Amino acid sequence: MSLSLCLRAMAMMRRKKRLGMSLIHRLQLVVLQKQMELQRLTPVQIIFPMPRQTKDESPSAELLNSIDTVQNVDGDARADSASDTVQNIDGDARANAASDSDVQEQVEVVDVASGSPLPGMKLDESVTIPKATIDILKDQVFGFDTFFVTSHEPYEGGILFKGNLRGVPAKSFEKITTRLQNKFGDEYKVFLLINPEDEKPVAVVVPKQTLEPATGAIPEWAAAAVFGVVTIFTLLLRNVPVLQDNLLSTFDNLELLKDGLSGALVTALIVGVHEIGHILAAKDVGVKLAVPYFVPSWQIGSFGAITRIVNIVRNREDLLKVAAAGPVAGFSLGFVLLLLGFILPPSDGLGLVVDPTVFHESFLLGGLAKLILGDALKEGTQLAINPLVLWAWAGLLINAINSIPAGELDGGRIAFAMWGRKISSRLSSVTIGLLGLSSLFSDVAFYWVVLIFFLQRGPIAPLSEEITEPENNYIGIGVAILFLGLLVCLPYPFPFDPSQLTDFDL
Repeated sequence: MSLSLCLRAMAMMRRKKRLGMSLIHRLQLVVLQKQMELQRLTPVQIIFPMPRQTKDESPSAELLNSIDTVQNVDGDARADSASDTVQNIDGDARANAASDSDVQEQVEVVDVASGSPLPGMKLDESVTIPKATIDILKDQVFGFDTFFVTSHEPYEGGILFKGNLRGVPAKSFEKITTRLQNKFGDEYKVFLLINPEDEKPVAVVVPKQTLEPATGAIPEWAAAAVFGVVTIFTLLLRNVPVLQDNLLSTFDNLELLKDGLSGALVTALIVGVHEIGHILAAKDVGVKLAVPYFVPSWQIGSFGAITRIVNIVRNREDLLKVAAAGPVAGFSLGFVLLLLGFILPPSDGLGLVVDPTVFHESFLLGGLAKLILGDALKEGTQLAINPLVLWAWAGLLINAINSIPAGELDGGRIAFAMWGRKISSRLSSVTIGLLGLSSLFSDVAFYWVVLIFFLQRGPIAPLSEEITEPENNYIGIGVAILFLGLLVCLPYPFPFDPSQLTDFDL
């Protein structure tokens, strides 16, 4: 009998323990669900191991009441949780709606930042592009057949459109400009450029009224006239060696300047033909040039002229035509005069006595001298030459200096037109660095580095369409100009007399 009572007592204890574990697990589930909802966690399914009950096991009334109470609590908690969840969702929806409204308002009002995508140009900061206009540009001016727009953003004085360029760039750009003209007339200007960030085509649209050329306090013609007078003086001074030795005595001996008239005229003729070449080429392609500023130099008479491009150039080929026309004309005339100087005897029968070391200053000059003069050209032996040689060489040197691929010089514009903005910018930096090193040994190089850094370092103003490359024949002319300028500027390293070569040199 006692054994039976003990077994029943042990069975009851096991039942109470299992029901207690069930109650604990249910309470834990309610609490955990509540915590998850309060912390706004992502709902996950959590499974707790529940004790198994056999068919013959039935809980007592007290335990059943306890379980009912837990279920009521669980139900209330779930109801409260559901209510809280609905309120949270409602609040989140309102917040998201308000946020979407704010974003929509921000998209509808496009504020164009101030500044200018065109170096050398000023923008009217009060001018903005309305959203309606942006939509027309995106949907009607650009298109699948020209430039498929994927995104747009404010860009300094206008709007920058990113997307995919379709077809031939030149033809696509022509279609875009035609549509822009038909929709808005002359109100806007479009540029088709290369994005320096990813090297992909982008289109930039700016209001035309914001493209105001930079102006100075002094009229251009007045400043150009002053520079021209000073350049005439330095050209005369350069061809009078007596005055060069003592510059301060120049104003006391102005009558001696007439002795340098012939040399000044020859050098000025080469420089003038150079500028005429620019003017004729610019007129042919519709580019407007400002008044040229002739730069004086007491070393070689002049460093040529600085000519600013007033309007926006259409494409890289037009820029190459304008930039190359000046050096082509100047080099051609200078080379012809140099050959005549070597061939023709001096007009006075005496000529100009020089030391052969002067021909080592230029690879082109030294090579021609050795080819034409032959054995008469020896180190340490002075010889008489036609002064036309030195006058023409001065003109060639001026053309070569302007053909340096740096900044907004003719050479810098040629490099940009042939190879694009990125490569030409790097080449310009390298060239200026080399000139800086050369300035340690040459005052001409130092003077030119200063001139480029303060007046001609660029960058070159954007063209209307910068993607299309020039034709190969124009690229060939550009490369020839850069190479010829290098031959003029580099020294001639070989001795003129082969007998002076040592065994080590051989």
